[in-house]
Amino acid sequence: MTVIITAAELAGDLTGPTPPTLLDLRWQLSAPDDPAFDARAAYEAGHLPGAVFVDLDRELAAPPGPRGRHPLPDLAEFGAAMRRAGVCADTPVVVYDGGQGWAAARAWWLLRATGHPDVRVLDGGLTAWEGPLSTEVPTPAQGDFEPLPEPTGVLDADGAARLAGSGVLLDARAGERYRGEVEPIDRVGGHIPGALSAPTMENVGPDGRFLPEADLRDRFKALGVSGDAPVGVYCGSGVSAAHEALALAIAGIPAALYVGSWSEWSNDPSRPVAVGPDPR
Repeated sequence: MTVIITAAELAGDLTGPTPPTLLDLRWQLSAPDDPAFDARAAYEAGHLPGAVFVDLDRELAAPPGPRGRHPLPDLAEFGAAMRRAGVCADTPVVVYDGGQGWAAARAWWLLRATGHPDVRVLDGGLTAWEGPLSTEVPTPAQGDFEPLPEPTGVLDADGAARLAGSGVLLDARAGERYRGEVEPIDRVGGHIPGALSAPTMENVGPDGRFLPEADLRDRFKALGVSGDAPVGVYCGSGVSAAHEALALAIAGIPAALYVGSWSEWSNDPSRPVAVGPDPR
């Protein structure tokens, strides 16, 4: 099953016999001192016709705390939010955001991890869409999606530490944050010892769309991802890492996600921290 969809393919599917449920995940990472991005206002100013707004911070994550800035949501609340958005177990879902792809990937990953069989991300997001936009806020029929009680493919801090030694653990943040040269958000800079730097923005081209499948396979192979060892990903708070997991899925490589990521790891003074370009 493909995990991304082009704007042209989506336009065709929306006029087909089983149009997908559309979820708008407009979201933007902000540093503590930055003004908050008003995702709902951006959605209301123009979205794909029929798309329902989903709030990443409130519906795809629990409140920030010791488990990180975007820990897993309460699954009962997540399921209720998806049903309000019209998500059904037997209907395809397409998710998109403003173009960066991180928030849409978080929705893709969470829906897939909790059992939805058919979720795709609009490659390039809203900026790739050439059709009309709507300001009408739809009221979808209640969906029937029930998330699995235990998500699959989830790493905790101990699991991430083990994987860094026994498999491949990829750090999806920018290289300067991995090396500990800057840290605009979390308590300390650096990376999990043994993790490899693999900035997620290197998985896309200048237009924000994913590189071809073969190029992604070559990129991950160069990082030591051979398919013979398990793979995990993390980032700052489990959002851009979902984008890396999506890129790995395009390349045909399954990967687990450390949801707490650096925001959880670095908040625990007992956890070791590595700095510089060397994984260790």
